[in-house]
Amino acid sequence: MNQRLAGCVDLHLHSTFSDGTLTPSALVAEAKAIGLRAIALADHDNLDGIPEAQAAGTRHGIEIISGVELSVVWGKLRDVHLLGYAFDPRHPGLVEALKEFRAFRANRSHQILERVNEKLAGEGREAIPVAAVLERAGGTLGRPHIGQALLAAGHARTMEEAFERYLVPCNVPKRFFPIDEAIDLVHAAGGCAVLAHPMFIEVDAKELPALIDNLTGLGLDGMECWCGGATNDTVDQLLTLARRKGLIVTGGSDFHQPGIGPSLGSGLGNLCIPYACVEELQARAGSYKG
Repeated sequence: MNQRLAGCVDLHLHSTFSDGTLTPSALVAEAKAIGLRAIALADHDNLDGIPEAQAAGTRHGIEIISGVELSVVWGKLRDVHLLGYAFDPRHPGLVEALKEFRAFRANRSHQILERVNEKLAGEGREAIPVAAVLERAGGTLGRPHIGQALLAAGHARTMEEAFERYLVPCNVPKRFFPIDEAIDLVHAAGGCAVLAHPMFIEVDAKELPALIDNLTGLGLDGMECWCGGATNDTVDQLLTLARRKGLIVTGGSDFHQPGIGPSLGSGLGNLCIPYACVEELQARAGSYKG
């Protein structure tokens, strides 16, 4: 157990059901091993891993918060991320909307793979079979799975090279939720909507408060203040902004895989996220439940 993390939470984790490399059960087991009290599985546009995580949470004695990360747009901003928490993962409206979104995303990924294989053929290299990519995707098929297949085939040495050489040039535009629709969707499912890692949004720091005002007017409930890529100073600034705007605060590592990016429960700063965040988001979500 990591004594620094004992009793803390991590509310932003990804599994094999989106672009992570650990199964939901493995994530829960690792969370238990390092002493976390609660976690949220927040896979991209996918709820399928939540039941497995909840079952593992019962076995290990760790609280599991339902979560999801949605790609949204607002005005000229593209690929902003919205986190939904403490919703009913079986809510018909949410389930159907994400099913349609994943169908589009899977088709997009197949188109990207076709372009990648065309590029490989032009280089005299062997194509990547669809099956080689699908076996790496436990849920939502995405570019990281194609990247992993490129590495396994020896066409790239690192994931960065796979993206620069193949995935970026062969990209197909993504589809996004309008953020107001995404917020309404989360609320309808009895959950609360939180802006993910705001320091990565492509706005000047001076413009962030005005953006938060606009999104709060659309129903935004909270802001992710503790982030895997945030320094202690950034965390303090985000906490101050969120409280000034009357938002709840959450936090998470944005963990995807061991050894790359933030570690589970950790980040650039002193990422020990208090359990009070869970209490806040559950209380706010309670106001949306029928």
